[in-house]
Amino acid sequence: MSFSLPAPDAARDPWLALQRFTTARIALGRSGGSQRTATVLAFRAAHARARDAVQASFSPTTLCAQLDAAKLPNLVLKSAVTDRQTYLLRPDLGRKLCAESQRSLADIAAAPDYTAPDIVLMISDGLAAQAAENYALPTLIPLTEALRSSGWRIGPVCIVPFARVKIQDEIGALLRARFTLLLLGERPGLGSPDSLGAYFTARPAAERTDADRNCVSNIRAAGLSPDLAARKLAWLLNTSRETGQSGVALKDTQPTEAISPL
Repeated sequence: MSFSLPAPDAARDPWLALQRFTTARIALGRSGGSQRTATVLAFRAAHARARDAVQASFSPTTLCAQLDAAKLPNLVLKSAVTDRQTYLLRPDLGRKLCAESQRSLADIAAAPDYTAPDIVLMISDGLAAQAAENYALPTLIPLTEALRSSGWRIGPVCIVPFARVKIQDEIGALLRARFTLLLLGERPGLGSPDSLGAYFTARPAAERTDADRNCVSNIRAAGLSPDLAARKLAWLLNTSRETGQSGVALKDTQPTEAISPL
């Protein structure tokens, strides 16, 4: 007498069919009462990539050179954080500028020929330097083109290592900008160690909270492409300018087909 085990297929396991819709860890199967070896090794590799992403170094100098080549004026600022370990342990220090950078922006805004911009764009490594290095510029270039075509005055791009989202409020207030937008590396997931997030705020000020911000996240090759993210951000910013609303008061009513690839 002989017998054979049934092959795993969607007819016997409906979870298998869902694998084509997501990279989430579903329908992994098992070996006896344990996970399969391949599953365990894949998880460990993903965990290692996420840890490496958090600890990766960031090069403002390289990014400045790329911005110069794209003819985007820029300057490097510093948060109150001095090293990676402090950044991870003291989120509060990443939310504010160091005294030197505060004075630098105050001097810029005090110049007789200074004109306050409509928006200040910023880049930070956040928790995934690779995301900022790979996707910040491909997002900023089409975004600045779209904003300029809509009449926006754009300030210099501020590169701020070791920054948290709220630092944009202080930078925007010092430069008297109407809007701020920060691109920074998001906290890595086990399947997304290189995801970039974009956060913008209208009327930046110290009293602004996360409820006053809008976010476009998962900007990366396997998520929302930089070009589509730029289109979405341009639409949201233009709508925010027209309505005077941002954060939870600003609803995304843009038709999906409006940001579909051409």
